[in-house]
Amino acid sequence: MFNTVKRIAVGLAALSISVGAFAQSDRAMDLDALLKQLEEGQFAQSQQNKQRERDFQAQRAEQDRILRETREKRDQMLAQSEQLETQFEENEFKLADLNGALDTRLGSLKELFGVLQQIAGDTKNKFYNSVVSAQIPGRADFLDKMAQDMGSSSKLASIEEIERVWFEMQREMTEAGKVTTFTTDVVEAGGEKVNKSVVRVGPFALVADGKYLEYNGVTGTVSELVRQPADRYMDSAAELQASSGELVQFGIDPTGGSILGLLVQAPNLQERVEQGGVVGYIILIVGAFGLLLALERLVTLTLIRMKVNKQLKSKEVNTNNPLGRVLKVRDEHPDADVEALELHLTEAILGEVPKLGRNLTIIKIISVVAPLMGLLGTVTGMINTFQAITLFGTGDPKLMAGGISTALVTTVLGLVVAIPMTLLYAMLNTRSKNIVYILQEQASGVIAERAERG
Repeated sequence: MFNTVKRIAVGLAALSISVGAFAQSDRAMDLDALLKQLEEGQFAQSQQNKQRERDFQAQRAEQDRILRETREKRDQMLAQSEQLETQFEENEFKLADLNGALDTRLGSLKELFGVLQQIAGDTKNKFYNSVVSAQIPGRADFLDKMAQDMGSSSKLASIEEIERVWFEMQREMTEAGKVTTFTTDVVEAGGEKVNKSVVRVGPFALVADGKYLEYNGVTGTVSELVRQPADRYMDSAAELQASSGELVQFGIDPTGGSILGLLVQAPNLQERVEQGGVVGYIILIVGAFGLLLALERLVTLTLIRMKVNKQLKSKEVNTNNPLGRVLKVRDEHPDADVEALELHLTEAILGEVPKLGRNLTIIKIISVVAPLMGLLGTVTGMINTFQAITLFGTGDPKLMAGGISTALVTTVLGLVVAIPMTLLYAMLNTRSKNIVYILQEQASGVIAERAERG
């Protein structure tokens, strides 16, 4: 029934198509032609369906074959897995038995090899940092390889390896007591590699061309210190290299370079002054100006005092000194009474006092202002420190070191300028007053002499 309906539907569809085609092409088609066309279309459709069924059957057979092969492969893998698991368990038992037998046979030797491995690792680190390796390279590599082999694969060291460990340790101790000279490549401070003659002082120091060297165990290179220590250490290094066997005083670093590194990083005088910043330079300029004034006054007052002393011993009046100019007033007023002469002498002394005390007030002001300028630098440095703390916190002390250095260095510079200026002012003021006292004393003598004569 269903097939009949289907055929009628197909016929109607074909009929509608034929009618549409007839309307479009204006050609007549009889019922026999229409029926024949319908039968041909039905036959083609049937052939396509049969071809699809054959393709489906072929694909299904292929899929069945693949499924069958996959199941067979799975069964084989499962069987192999069970076999491997059984073999693994058996190997575990065998390995446990063999380890037990090995431990039994080793006995105390196991502890020996453990200590040997530990000593090899410690000695390796010692050789990496020892300057002796600059002359005898390759020692640390052997110890490193042996320690890794004993640790990773539980490989036992041979007699030759044990003897070499002992030999290398003995050689290190022997070389530690020698001062030897050898030739090696040295990386200079500018980056150029030059073959030089190097003096090794035990395991403590390397010296070449009067400069200290450092050994890098990681790269195995010898290089000059970019920043050398003080000149007195450099002089001793040059003397050591030029020595032909005689005793030379030489500073060594028993810490393996730690003390030398700190000594090299210590700032010199110029760097300390630079830490003071602008305020520090101003303090130094003011101090230098005050020192020049003080030296000028010291030389001037010394010469004046020598001339005054010479005038005291001479009866002739010389106007090249304050005392001679004061005594000349007496000769210029031979007939003046005591009161008039006293006034003339006082006037002459008062005229000499400013010359003797010239620039002393400036020196005194500098001695007072210098510590105040140091205090200004201290406040400025602390402000910078607090700004760094506000921005970056207190996690890194190096961020605050700049402000603190400025604060401390300016304080020191202010005191360094103020203390000498205060002492110089006191000394120069005393010398000036002593000369004034001599003038007053001689003037009083002249007045007394004129009063007795009157």
